[in-house]
Amino acid sequence: MSPNPAASVTVSWREVTPAPVILLLGPEEYLAGRSFEAVRHRMRETEPDAETVRLDAAHYEPGSLIMLGSPSLFGGTQIIEARGLAQMNDAFLQDALQYIPQPAPDVVLVMHHAGGTRGKKLLDALKAQKAVLVECQPLKKDSDKADFVTAEFRTARRRIEPDAVRALVAAVGSSLSELAAACHQLASDSEGAVSAELVEKYYGGRVEATGFKVADAALAGRGGQALTMLRHALSTGADPVPLVAALAMKLRGVAKVYGVRGNSAQLAKELGMAPWQVDQARREAQRWTPDGLNHCIQVLAEADAQVKGEARDPVYAVERAVTAIALGGSR
Repeated sequence: MSPNPAASVTVSWREVTPAPVILLLGPEEYLAGRSFEAVRHRMRETEPDAETVRLDAAHYEPGSLIMLGSPSLFGGTQIIEARGLAQMNDAFLQDALQYIPQPAPDVVLVMHHAGGTRGKKLLDALKAQKAVLVECQPLKKDSDKADFVTAEFRTARRRIEPDAVRALVAAVGSSLSELAAACHQLASDSEGAVSAELVEKYYGGRVEATGFKVADAALAGRGGQALTMLRHALSTGADPVPLVAALAMKLRGVAKVYGVRGNSAQLAKELGMAPWQVDQARREAQRWTPDGLNHCIQVLAEADAQVKGEARDPVYAVERAVTAIALGGSR
């Protein structure tokens, strides 16, 4: 191992390699977990006997880090994984501040801070000491989730069709760990390119996917089909709140691209959408007018409030929103 303690770099969780001090920063536990795993795996490629020791910063015993970081009589390399820095106690803060200016040569210290103000002095010191930083922020945009899915399949040396990416994000995109598990399952259980039909077979029953199917039908003006799917979803236990959220997400996409010129790739960067989302929203926007969009956005805002407690009949609120969107393009 020949890490360079003077290197100041922010790296992707997919690309992180062993270094004297690594800070995983952000609340996305799944990405932090993958980062810990990546460091362990890459460390053992060159140091197969490397030992992993875990510390809980919230219940840290004074002196533990200093002792673990001291040269061993028997030599060898260690990976120290410190979690819970957002709740670190004073003892961990003091020992970490003492350790990071001169980290041990045969130790890789990986720490996860989920965010917040606790330990700000340590975070500032880590940046000043040029520790490796790995951002572990939630993936909130569908375009980021789509990129994640594509990268997971690329890593598995498998191909997934663009429509299948969209379907998978719609079906299980609310949880990054579930999305990753779905990618792994589809890659393991199938051969050839993963299609939207295969995603539908495995995950078509999810509430998120149902909501987007209803939204697709409504935005295309197929009101009868949209209402039929909606009533089926509600009768099988779907919650009105995510259904309204799916409608709102789809309509916002149409509003973003309405009347905007430019190629899909450029607009995708500017609007925080994937190119395929821009293309689909543009197709859907062709049947809309500005008045129709404004009206339906207002209806959806009212429906969102109603399904979250302002109305006695949230089902009626969703049905009214679906009907308004299906008819909205004719206003």
